Amino acid sequence: MSIALIILAAGKGTRMESDLPKVLHRIAHAPMLWHAMRAGQSLEPARSIVVAGHEAEQVAASAQAFDPEARVVIQSEQLGTAHAVLQAGPELEGFDGDAIVLYGDTPFISQDTLEDMARARAEHDVVVLGFEAADPGRYGRLVTEGDALIRIVEYKDATDEERAISLCNSGVVAADAATLQSLLAEVKNDNAAGEYYLPDIVEIARARGLSAGVVHCAEAETLGVNSRAELAGAEASFQQAIRARLMADGVTLQAPETCWFAWDTVIGRDAEIEPNVIFGPGVTIESGARIRAFSHLEGCHVSRGAIVGPFARLRPGAELAEHTHVGNFVEIKNAYLGEGAKANHLTYLGDADIGEGSNIGAGTITCNYDGVFKHRTTIGRNAFIGSDTMLVAPVTIGDGAMTGSGSVITDDVAPGALALGRAKQVEKAGFATRLFDMLKAKKAKQNKG
Repeated sequence: MSIALIILAAGKGTRMESDLPKVLHRIAHAPMLWHAMRAGQSLEPARSIVVAGHEAEQVAASAQAFDPEARVVIQSEQLGTAHAVLQAGPELEGFDGDAIVLYGDTPFISQDTLEDMARARAEHDVVVLGFEAADPGRYGRLVTEGDALIRIVEYKDATDEERAISLCNSGVVAADAATLQSLLAEVKNDNAAGEYYLPDIVEIARARGLSAGVVHCAEAETLGVNSRAELAGAEASFQQAIRARLMADGVTLQAPETCWFAWDTVIGRDAEIEPNVIFGPGVTIESGARIRAFSHLEGCHVSRGAIVGPFARLRPGAELAEHTHVGNFVEIKNAYLGEGAKANHLTYLGDADIGEGSNIGAGTITCNYDGVFKHRTTIGRNAFIGSDTMLVAPVTIGDGAMTGSGSVITDDVAPGALALGRAKQVEKAGFATRLFDMLKAKKAKQNKG
């Protein structure tokens, strides 16, 4: 059965107090919208339709950055959830399959739950996602008989008996796409807000003799984000979940609560993460690698047996082969370190290729930027770069070559050669003593004055 995703992302999010559309606020370095879209990808949807409204151009650009095939429709007036879903109608013309409605500000619906909903469609014409709420509050209640959903009743319209129900409406719905559009066409706005509500389709469906059912999920999956405080809570919830998953998968987190991960972080079993490590987007850590304390990683790949940190920074394009060492206060950007290469102290390697077994001394800098263009440094295998070497790119250091400490290297160095690029040292006998005596006398005179 083909599936179309309809993701509602038109709201402004007034309570966020932001110029940014609500669904573009980030959790674990990714817009909330991406979290919802990623969950839906497990169903291999034939169509993904994002309903945008407030700052629609920004929302559309973000949706298509995640999925270039995503289709964006505009809800020019926010007239309720049923009205929003109805805007997807033109993109569903001729579509033979089911539609599932998701929300861009409800980022944690799991892939397993969506697969359960897709399967439940074999039993019911309309499937609604519900959850048992610890505090049902003002959520809409799901009134059921057995596994059949009788109706959805809003809190303000519920009787005392209905308010005692703890099974609540998440808003997520699945139905045959054509049937869904037909039901939406009958939804009225005869309510205090004058809006068209998606839950009304259950009553309309049952009046037609169609069946409705409920799939249950954990309350945590239905967490909606409407304010900065809720955004912070969602971040904490995501981090807690990914820490638990990583440890269950065999990753050692020495102090889990101090490590922060991105939405797409990948870490292999038997990797070890020390305290206070931050992962930006696009990081893969292979099995057996060790990331030491207070390191920051983004857009990089760390291979088996590598050691990073403490206090290291890996920026986008950093690629560490097996058994490399990147030590304290070393920054790597758009650079490859071959197997067994080491840069243990106070070094910047940008736009560089470092051969296997090479040793990069403390204070080494690849001078890769001329103010307009970036240039590349290439260092061969088993080279030794002396401390405080400035490598002015573009430059190539051959296999087994060496640079003297304090050198500025502007020309290529042949394999096996030693390159020295220092100014000649000059020594003036007794000059330091005379200079200090002069300065001390001057200071004494100033103090008397």
